[in-house]
Amino acid sequence: MAATKLWRVKRPLAAAFSSGTAARPGQPPPPEKLTVRHQAGGIRNIILSNPRKRNALSLSMLQSLKENLLYDVKSKDLRVIIISAEGPVFCSGHDLKELASEDDVKHRSQVFEICAEVMTLIQKLPVPVIAKVNGLATAAGCQLVASCDIAVASEKSQFATPGVNIGLFCSTPAVALGRSLPRKVALQMLFTGEPLSAQEALMHGLVSKVVPEDKLEEETMKISHKICESSKSILALGKATFYRQITQDLDTAYKMTTQVMVDNLTLRDGQEGIEAFIQKRKPVWSHSQDEKK
Repeated sequence: MAATKLWRVKRPLAAAFSSGTAARPGQPPPPEKLTVRHQAGGIRNIILSNPRKRNALSLSMLQSLKENLLYDVKSKDLRVIIISAEGPVFCSGHDLKELASEDDVKHRSQVFEICAEVMTLIQKLPVPVIAKVNGLATAAGCQLVASCDIAVASEKSQFATPGVNIGLFCSTPAVALGRSLPRKVALQMLFTGEPLSAQEALMHGLVSKVVPEDKLEEETMKISHKICESSKSILALGKATFYRQITQDLDTAYKMTTQVMVDNLTLRDGQEGIEAFIQKRKPVWSHSQDEKK
């Protein structure tokens, strides 16, 4: 769903985000990349790169985002993923023009299905995913923030689910919001469409941290580098376990996590971490899920 305000933005560094190949005379120009992926030092940056459409989650954008999330995801070199965006709008939600056709039910279904797939995929990935938000995140864009493991926002960021104002209730964003926010806060957002400020989002648990705009990159990288100091296999086990136990009753959750702790100790990196602590040295992680022989 699109933001209620229109934003006029200039697309910076257009050449850097193009396909790199010029169109021949008589041929249409090559399609622009809707997301940009680059990786260094274990940290993958995925940038929503369609600011002229307020980084709307069109079918093509969702497919591109999914591809970049899954790319070589099992590699030991990948330790954390950051999702950010170009322009003053982090993400305005679904592209309403794409959903406007009266008879294209199949296309609409495909958009919502892949959106749900991407949102659930984020929590199934073996590495932490951080939303780096600098601007407005509305509807499915707000859902994207709520679906990430960690969210760092600038002070100017805002979060809203305004679909009710245009007759399209934010039912799928409500899934992520209802699991991130207190019920009455989530329902107020859904019923009124009114935005939360960055500080309100922090207070209610939608984001992890709020910083001045000029500190956003520094703080996000600080968190990312700290994550990179740990074993990928241990983090993968911990993340998967967290999302499994959170939906269970207390007794079942403790029973399941007790066994996970035991299993954790059998892993090579589980033993390495304890041995390094006892020996007062820095651990040397294998990042593998192998058990220590």
